[in-house]
Amino acid sequence: MAETEREGLVEREEVQRVFDGLDAVESMEDSLVKAQIISSLLRDQTERTKRLKEHRRRIVLHLRSQKVTYREIAESLGVSIGTVQDIERGYSGSGKNRPKKNTATTGE
Repeated sequence: MAETEREGLVEREEVQRVFDGLDAVESMEDSLVKAQIISSLLRDQTERTKRLKEHRRRIVLHLRSQKVTYREIAESLGVSIGTVQDIERGYSGSGKNRPKKNTATTGE
């Protein structure tokens, strides 16, 4: 097995441990402890999500600078082409941070 394949396998195992940990929280029987842990996870998730999205955006921008197509990036990331375009533009979420269409210039 090549070194990069081994590294990829280790990384996937680490990610699987995170998912297993989240599954364990969901299956906890002590409701109070479960709620406390969920609160802690949600507090941390907000900031962590921002960092992860920015990291993913840097990767997409790098791939685009290497002339990798939207389709290839989308397939690699498991997202739609539109999502890759939104990531490249710096958009995220439900669309609330996207610029509004100017109906005067678009003729609508």
